[in-house]
Amino acid sequence: MERLINNVNKLHTTQLGVKRISKNLNLSCDVAEWCKNAILSPKTKITKKGKNYYAETGDCVITINSYSFTIITAHAHKNK
Repeated sequence: MERLINNVNKLHTTQLGVKRISKNLNLSCDVAEWCKNAILSPKTKITKKGKNYYAETGDCVITINSYSFTIITAHAHKNK
């Protein structure tokens, strides 16, 4: 988890990732910056499963590849 925080400036996503995350979270801003800010929030819980980090904020989960620091997707909690 500390590795993700220490490398937060390396976070990026693809064009398809931007479209997917924007649609899933109804965002109209810089998706990568939004995710970086969400990950750095003190209320965010970061876990690692396999090759991915999962950053759980109050209302969504962001999935990040732990090797490339690519933001794969983000989606609202299923129970909300």
